[in-house]
Amino acid sequence: MTLDVVILAAGQGTRMRSSLPKVLHRLAGKPMVRHVLDTARGLDADGIHVVIGHGADHLREALAEAEVRFAVQPEQKGTGHAVAQAMEGVGRGKVLVLYGDVPLIRRDTLLTLLEGVDEHHMALLTVTLDEPTGYGRLLRNAAGEAVAIVEQKDASQTELAIRECNTGIMAMTATQLRRWLPQLSADNAQGEHYLTDVIAVAAAEGVRIATVHPAIATEVEGVNNRAQMARLERAHQREIAERLMAEGVALLDPERLDVRGTLRCGHDVEIDVGCVFEGEVELGEGVYIGPHCVIRDSHIGAGTIVEAHSVIDGAVVAGLNRIGPFARLRPGSRLAVGAKVGNFVETKNVEVGEGSKINHLSYVGDARLGRDVNVGAGTITCNYDGANKHRTDIGDGAFIGSNTALVAPVSIGEGATIGAGSTISKDVADHTLAVARGRQVSRPDWPRPIKDKPY
Repeated sequence: MTLDVVILAAGQGTRMRSSLPKVLHRLAGKPMVRHVLDTARGLDADGIHVVIGHGADHLREALAEAEVRFAVQPEQKGTGHAVAQAMEGVGRGKVLVLYGDVPLIRRDTLLTLLEGVDEHHMALLTVTLDEPTGYGRLLRNAAGEAVAIVEQKDASQTELAIRECNTGIMAMTATQLRRWLPQLSADNAQGEHYLTDVIAVAAAEGVRIATVHPAIATEVEGVNNRAQMARLERAHQREIAERLMAEGVALLDPERLDVRGTLRCGHDVEIDVGCVFEGEVELGEGVYIGPHCVIRDSHIGAGTIVEAHSVIDGAVVAGLNRIGPFARLRPGSRLAVGAKVGNFVETKNVEVGEGSKINHLSYVGDARLGRDVNVGAGTITCNYDGANKHRTDIGDGAFIGSNTALVAPVSIGEGATIGAGSTISKDVADHTLAVARGRQVSRPDWPRPIKDKPY
């Protein structure tokens, strides 16, 4: 049987107090609706339909590369009305309804939900809460069968005491849904067509409602305001931290870790507090990441030490390297084995050869450094002429003195030495000393200026 997934993402989310549509707010660095889409893709759905309304243009732009079909709900008349807008593109198999602001729902939970669906059964995801305020309550008959959902605003005092709650996530056949949607009424406190009313319609028909429960309640928790967003962020990060520690990663404080993408680690990796990992990051065996580092779309090879407050973005670090503290590796930085980039050093689009060192207070961009090069403090490669970028090439074993400016395009030969304070604008041959600076002038007994006396 085919599967269509309908994701409801038309709401404004006024309690977020933001001009951005609610489902585009980021959790773990990714819009909430993207989390839901990724989970839906894991179900091998034949079609994914996103119902949009408020901020529709933003949603279309944000999901332009996603293989989804958009359905527009021009007026928010309830969840039942929203699903109806997507039905034209739905096939004849099963239909799963998800929500763009419920980002942590798990694939395994949904697979279990879908197992119970056929022409005589639909399935509903419910959760039992100690504090169910705000949720619709599931009503059961004397035999314990689910027969209806009552929203909180329409519930009696007795019904409000029920702790089993509706999550809104449900599955049924397309045939059932097409039959039931026209029967929904807006005769309720909100004046909306509730999708949850299909439960009562199904029960009246004699269709059994199978109820499934999530492994943890945060799977089905939706986001309506910033506080809920923050709670889900920490719940998600705790789950990632638990997985990493189970894999052998040492986290000095699991509560102070943020992974906004994918983090893969070898054995004996240690991560200090306050670190952020974005995009695709891989840490080799024995890597140490010091406190308050940001690492994005990078590979850090085995045995590397990254000291505190370093930023590594789009870099490949071979291994046994030492980076930081306060280093910045920008995209295209490639460090060979044993290379060192020290404190307050910035690199960009550079190859740093094996054993080479850029220890202090330097900028090296659009350059290649050979093996065992030493770059002194305060060195810069002047790679930009105001219109174009130019390359600097430094041969094996070269020594670049402190406070040197290398004006690209320029080549420094193997074993060459550059005197401190030089501005080098011409190529330097192998094993040559180059000094390019003004002569020092000394004037003995020079009278130092003094301040004028006040009147």
